[in-house]
Amino acid sequence: MIANTKASGQTFTSVWDAIEATPQAAANMRAKSALLMALQNWLASYSGTQKEAAKALNMTQPRLSDLKRGHIDLFSLDMLLNLAESAGLAPTIHVRSKPVRRLVNVPPRASKLQELAAV
Repeated sequence: MIANTKASGQTFTSVWDAIEATPQAAANMRAKSALLMALQNWLASYSGTQKEAAKALNMTQPRLSDLKRGHIDLFSLDMLLNLAESAGLAPTIHVRSKPVRRLVNVPPRASKLQELAAV
């Protein structure tokens, strides 16, 4: 997991955490982007025509074009899950607990020289 840092000093584990307004929206976009990339990989390896791929996924060619171009905003999470299943992929959901971040206010430790000077 790569942490990205904004100029404000905030650190994010994903681009979606940085640009989405809520943690819930970021989680949704992480799931959608994983599904979209898997579908794009499937399309890249599909040996038939675009028309046949659209038919296999039960969608129109213009909609397939949106998928190929990565228009993530045009697809719901449900739709991407259904498309992945239609493509013969095995979409799964992994849920894990987030690590708890504890913020502790620890004063800076005085240097050894300052400690000796205080004695």
